[in-house]
Amino acid sequence: MVGRRTMPGRLTFYHNPRSRAAMVRWMLEEVGAEHDIVPIDFEAGDNRRPDFLTINPMGKIPALVLDDGTVITETPAIIAWLADAYPAAGLAPRQDRPERGSYYRWLFFGGSCFEPALTETMMRKDAVPLSKSTVGWGCYNDVIDTLEAALSRGPYLLGDNFTAADLYIGAELNWAGMIGAPRIGDSTPIQAYVERVIDRDAFRRSMAPL
Repeated sequence: MVGRRTMPGRLTFYHNPRSRAAMVRWMLEEVGAEHDIVPIDFEAGDNRRPDFLTINPMGKIPALVLDDGTVITETPAIIAWLADAYPAAGLAPRQDRPERGSYYRWLFFGGSCFEPALTETMMRKDAVPLSKSTVGWGCYNDVIDTLEAALSRGPYLLGDNFTAADLYIGAELNWAGMIGAPRIGDSTPIQAYVERVIDRDAFRRSMAPL
């Protein structure tokens, strides 16, 4: 007999608003998960203390601890888990739907392509570009061209429905625009998409001071 799915218990979330953890806080608001927030002060070295390093030896956040002690790190992994753990929120296509594949594609496009391409562009401005044939993201312009093509079909990455993939990609594009990343502010489809994505009550709640 297939076991009946039960709702997760109370979650513990390690957070700093000036980090990728902001995306997970937004996701927690979207799904309505019961959770406790543990602030991590980088200046105080909280992320390098032994008790935190037992949770994530990388010393990185976000980190989410389930009620059974299971630790989930890496932003898209946490977002994907939350989308599946709280199906009533409707933020992930069912596994038997064909759009589930597209959902996975875009959910992991951020960390696999957009972030490394952005890092190369913003932090290695005077360096010789890495070879497109050897890096998974190709180059920054290829990444932005791909996103613009997908978003031009809109309103969301999978069509009419907002998903966890939109939360992740939208949050990254919003942040990239704030730091002056090339092409973001001048892109009509990207800017229209970002405005749609952040015009959500859960996003506004996630921005409230703790």
